[in-house]
Amino acid sequence: MIGELRHALGAADLVPLATEATKLGTVQTVVATALVLVGAFFLTVGTVGLLRLPNVYNRMHATTKATTIGASSMFLAGFVVFGPGGAGLTSLVGIVFLFTTAPTGAHLISRAAHRMGVPFFGEEASWPGEDD
Repeated sequence: MIGELRHALGAADLVPLATEATKLGTVQTVVATALVLVGAFFLTVGTVGLLRLPNVYNRMHATTKATTIGASSMFLAGFVVFGPGGAGLTSLVGIVFLFTTAPTGAHLISRAAHRMGVPFFGEEASWPGEDD
């Protein structure tokens, strides 16, 4: 059947179609790989920040910012690979969920730490709205 199709269309007509599909697949693979690498970099930076920074406020800031960008890049890579339906849509929903919950969780952790009396790092820092 493929031979008949080649004969009917001509072999020259099929080559651009195959080349176009290969280019699209290559671009898709490169973009997805780049997004995964960016995500891995930011997740690694967030992990290093968690291990190296001095107090809960700095650690929370490093992990929240870096892991939000890192995980979002990973989700975007999933969207690039799977497309706009099914698993790709799940990736976009994951990004929305992440951008909604990560700042909220960080805010709650910082408020709880402040109420427990965990001091800020440095003398000049104070909680917004406190009397000096």
